[in-house]
Amino acid sequence: MKALVEHIVKALVDQPDLVQVEAVEEGKNLTLRLTVHPDDMGKVIGKQGRTIKAIRSVVYAATPSQKVRLDIVD
Repeated sequence: MKALVEHIVKALVDQPDLVQVEAVEEGKNLTLRLTVHPDDMGKVIGKQGRTIKAIRSVVYAATPSQKVRLDIVD
């Protein structure tokens, strides 16, 4: 799952080398913490949050048996 998020986000940003995804598993829950360069934050979030909502939809669809949360870290 971590690799999927990295692949999607790296295609969107200007500085793909600074994209980091940290995965934290807590039982059946998986939390993905996404870190990008501050200048790329708007590209990942998108207008009215549409881009990040689309990324979250893909992540949720890829893991139907596990509860996944995707957070963007400042």
